[in-house]
Amino acid sequence: MSIILFILIFGVVVISHEFGHMLIAKLNGITVVEFSVGMGPVLCKFHKGGTKYTLRLFPIGGACMFEGEVGYSSDVLSKDGEKTEEAVTEEKEFVANTDLDKTSGSFLDAKVGARIATVLAGPVFNFILAFLLALIIVGGIGSDLPTISQLTEGGAAEAAGLMPGDRIVSLNGKRIHLYREISFFSMLNGGEDIKVVYERDGKEYSTTITPYYDQEAGRYYMGILGGYEYTKMDLGGTLLYSGYEVKYQIDNTIKSLQMLVQGKVKREDVSGPVGMAQAVDTIYNASKPSGVYYIFLNMVSFAILLSANLGVLNLLPLPALDGGRFVFLLIEAIRRKPVPPEKEGIVHFAGFVLLMVLMVFVLFNDLSRIF
Repeated sequence: MSIILFILIFGVVVISHEFGHMLIAKLNGITVVEFSVGMGPVLCKFHKGGTKYTLRLFPIGGACMFEGEVGYSSDVLSKDGEKTEEAVTEEKEFVANTDLDKTSGSFLDAKVGARIATVLAGPVFNFILAFLLALIIVGGIGSDLPTISQLTEGGAAEAAGLMPGDRIVSLNGKRIHLYREISFFSMLNGGEDIKVVYERDGKEYSTTITPYYDQEAGRYYMGILGGYEYTKMDLGGTLLYSGYEVKYQIDNTIKSLQMLVQGKVKREDVSGPVGMAQAVDTIYNASKPSGVYYIFLNMVSFAILLSANLGVLNLLPLPALDGGRFVFLLIEAIRRKPVPPEKEGIVHFAGFVLLMVLMVFVLFNDLSRIF
């Protein structure tokens, strides 16, 4: 069941991403050669509207390939320089299912603005999906408001004058909307003083918390407890806090990437598909005693995290990612002259190879935790 749930969640997130690319491409007259879910050997395929839709064996990714950007799969040659039988068949299928007389539909022939919109559509659709899923969570059970329910006796927050019932407004100038933001902020705090703005009886006050160090836990604590109860919202609040939910996941992803670059994240903390499947299994087993409804809500919550993560990661300005492609298009828009496709192709290919190496490393890392 956990494997099935993981495949469904990952599939929805990937399809949303690739659908964003495809929709904006087609709206701009760009021919989508193939819309693929998964990687590896093709399990099944069909043609519709000039596009080949494929489902591949390994549910760990997807692709939306445009005419003129990556070429036909039928361009693959055999060792003697001739097209393979499979390649010829692919080409015939493509020609038979595409109206080539109507328009070339080449990605390279489209206006730079249309190409930028097409490239950025994938991550944007991930954020849209995350927001729609957040509506289910917030509409169903509400949100964890940043209200203090309890203070650690003799702790830093109590010493700073905070009381149960106070609502945290900001920490060191960062606006706070969810209790989880307080927990995350506290977890990353290295002992620095924290300027706190809080609300009590409708009025705002400010104070400074000096976190205390817990020798056993090896980290600093603010001495604030709360976030155990979720508050249901009206329609406006549901929309607003669904946005805050997505923002929280995006902020956490960015902060985690910064910590990874700074060497503050251990190798064991990095997970790939296998690690995510394990996380789904853990969530599923922990949710089972509460019933199907809470299994559903927790899976939706995990999908929000995954979709926001995928959106942010694809916006990184790295070769082979949407962010890397955007950089080249931005250069073209500024220079009013495209980077030669063959040079850009080499950069993206090198980036793709590095991504494959990274995937192997992450897979090994996931498996080492299991075995």
